[in-house]
Amino acid sequence: MTKILIILPAYNEGKIITKVINQIKKVGFQDILIIDDGSTDETVKSAKKAGARVLGHIINRGAGAATSTGLTYAKINNYDYAIFMDSDGQHNPKDIKKLLNYADKYDVVIGSRMIGNLENMPIQRRIANFIGSLITKLFFGLFVRDSQSGFKIFNKNAIRKINVTFDRYEFCSEIIGEIHNKKLSFKEVPIEVIYSTHSLEKKHSGQSIKNGIKMIIKFILRR
Repeated sequence: MTKILIILPAYNEGKIITKVINQIKKVGFQDILIIDDGSTDETVKSAKKAGARVLGHIINRGAGAATSTGLTYAKINNYDYAIFMDSDGQHNPKDIKKLLNYADKYDVVIGSRMIGNLENMPIQRRIANFIGSLITKLFFGLFVRDSQSGFKIFNKNAIRKINVTFDRYEFCSEIIGEIHNKKLSFKEVPIEVIYSTHSLEKKHSGQSIKNGIKMIIKFILRR
């Protein structure tokens, strides 16, 4: 049987995490892992009550560190596919099967917000995404229309080869660099994005001009 793991990095998502887990289960995926990144609310309690497994960081380390933990878990437990989604309800679980249709042909399938209908995406997010993709191309040599997407599927080859070393949101660009450097195949597939008051107001959102500047500085220092 094909082993598929849904991985949700989470930080203080206690208000929404139960709903997200239940929606994923409703479309047929029961193997769900929450990477709790030092939450101080009810995220862990709610996730466990909803039937998900939880791995936790003692302190908040960042989305990149949570992604690295999830990939390591998938590798150790020999999963065929690791599917990463945001835990704030921004992604529609119905799109999982849509992306999986391409997962047997490509090492990485990226759920893209920048393909198709962009009317529901706030203009500042479109601009931030485009700038993030340009920065990614500049430092990592590969242009992807939605390089900052948190909705990705990695097959077993990608799980084994991709190495995430940035702890914060720079990891999204780093993953694109890993795809390029390790000659992994990839496909961008349009997805539905659900912007709620909760997701738009998240304090730790990685899509901002300020965080974009921080990304550039970190990439320069890493070189």
